[in-house]
Amino acid sequence: MKVYDRGDVVLVSIDFTDGSGSKLRPAVVISSEEYNRVSPDVLIASITSNRSALPHPGDHPIREWKAAGLLKPSLAQTKIATVEAPVIWRKLGALEAEDLEAFTAGLREALDLQCPKIDTESGMEQD
Repeated sequence: MKVYDRGDVVLVSIDFTDGSGSKLRPAVVISSEEYNRVSPDVLIASITSNRSALPHPGDHPIREWKAAGLLKPSLAQTKIATVEAPVIWRKLGALEAEDLEAFTAGLREALDLQCPKIDTESGMEQD
């Protein structure tokens, strides 16, 4: 079974949020390599080239969209889904480090996941 890396851009059938059907579209893998290695599932977030799509907190315009294997300027959306790895059609590319970092921050915003501040000298969490 193919193991995907966090940040990979893949082509997968994604269900519409209203349950009316599905569409083959690009998505970014957001689960960790460890998660993907031990689980049959992969956590993904949808990608759209519809720049007028309803905005969600944390969405990120992909700056290096060609390097990610996308055909058009696109938006990584904080619309998360879980799929089994075998339903992924293929890997298109991968987000560049800056895009992945920015989208990760967007996911933290959308999910209200705050990273604790760590004191660099003591290694302890700060208030």
